[in-house]
Amino acid sequence: MQPAIIGIAGTSGSGKTTLITAMLAWFRQQGLTVNVIKHSHHPLELEPPGKDSARFRQAGAGEVLVASPFRFAIVHDLNGAPEPTLREQVARLAPADLTLVEGFRSEAIARIEVYRPAHGRAPYYPRDASIVAVASDVPLDIGMPCLPLDQAAQVARFILRLCGLDGAVAPRGERLAASPGSARCEPSAIAS
Repeated sequence: MQPAIIGIAGTSGSGKTTLITAMLAWFRQQGLTVNVIKHSHHPLELEPPGKDSARFRQAGAGEVLVASPFRFAIVHDLNGAPEPTLREQVARLAPADLTLVEGFRSEAIARIEVYRPAHGRAPYYPRDASIVAVASDVPLDIGMPCLPLDQAAQVARFILRLCGLDGAVAPRGERLAASPGSARCEPSAIAS
């Protein structure tokens, strides 16, 4: 089954990370497993220069996995190869009920835009068909769902309904099975 994927979009400083972290806490309380993919246009520096793992990578290792009793990380240099697609990146992750994506704007996934009119930046939703709802700090009359940005649980419930995962959580947080094939959050699947 294709994992449920939903994007969180918005201009810098709009509150995307704050919303995602608040929703992650709520999803965890509901017993759901949620992965997050954050895209960056900048080179990633995950290892301090001079540390063994950085030296292994610089010496030519295809991938370096750093492991501890608490977490692990894999560093993979592309060495001029094309950047993997979002689907390829999702496939590298452990299975989850839902994957939230910040970035990967050229990928065809449904997105919720975090928009604060007071920031003075133009919103994406009027010109971006992948935006299916807006989470804002003020009510907006925009012809699509407008969710209260300060109500992370309400935004999270909207995402579950959008992705067909609303049956994955019972009122008291017990896990229920989602219907087969329902976990698809793609613009074409939700436009109707």
